[in-house]
Amino acid sequence: MDSKVTIGLIQARNDVNGTEPVAKHKAAAIEKHVRLIRDAKARGAQIVCLQEVFYGPYFCTEQTTKWYEAVEPIPDGPTTQLMCKLAKELGVVLIVPMYEEEFSGVYYNTAAVIDADGTYLGKYRKHHIPQVQAGPPGCGFWEKYYFRPGNLGYPVFDTAFAKVGVYICYDRHFPEGARALGLGGAEIVFNPSATVAGLSEYLWKLEQPAHAVANGYYVGAINRVGIEAPWNMGEFYGQSYLVDPRGQFVATGSRDKDEVVIGVMDREVIRDVRNTWQFFRDRRPDSYDALVAQ
Repeated sequence: MDSKVTIGLIQARNDVNGTEPVAKHKAAAIEKHVRLIRDAKARGAQIVCLQEVFYGPYFCTEQTTKWYEAVEPIPDGPTTQLMCKLAKELGVVLIVPMYEEEFSGVYYNTAAVIDADGTYLGKYRKHHIPQVQAGPPGCGFWEKYYFRPGNLGYPVFDTAFAKVGVYICYDRHFPEGARALGLGGAEIVFNPSATVAGLSEYLWKLEQPAHAVANGYYVGAINRVGIEAPWNMGEFYGQSYLVDPRGQFVATGSRDKDEVVIGVMDREVIRDVRNTWQFFRDRRPDSYDALVAQ
């Protein structure tokens, strides 16, 4: 297996006003992202990750049952099936964040992981669910209205090109899951997000490089772009990036445009960093009981 893997991170704006029907949002976003995935492949990407709940606006800005129409089962839903066919056609690994229905009334913020031969490998369900005021009155990250907390642990997926972990948006504020992914063998962890200026931007290039350093893996951080009407909660500021286990930025996207950010991860860097620092060797799990105490 080649030590170097080309990574594609896709950031994009939502082109449809939030007042429009859910089906219109999904159709437009899926068409755009299929095009961007093809562009990523043309530029050499072997693993491609999309942004959080990629096929619509960040609807958690409001609390309304309308957006329950966006749910799909995974892997049997139409979007997962479409992406499996696309992955097989292009020979790329895809990380596809969607709004998952387990059964009626039980919904998760989930990412499907699809191998380069089109095989569905499994899914990660977002663990940490925010309920935070942000932007104009009434706006916020009202995710507890839409999502149950994840219950599938912190799986690591052995894909054709690398061992992949997934963390989703607000998860990135919690180092425990990031460590669990490292202990599970992840070589790269993707964090598809939807985050706005003025709230957490100062943390955007701080926390995740720290996860990369602490755990000796690469992190691919993805954030959408633009201001989404009619809520106008704030600017989704893009700046998606790939960071290495030394905390050095390999590639960084723009602030305000649709873009495929391309960077290369190198397993030799992972090996060198882990052999130098030996953080996993020097852990003291016998002393960490307080971390899981209620």
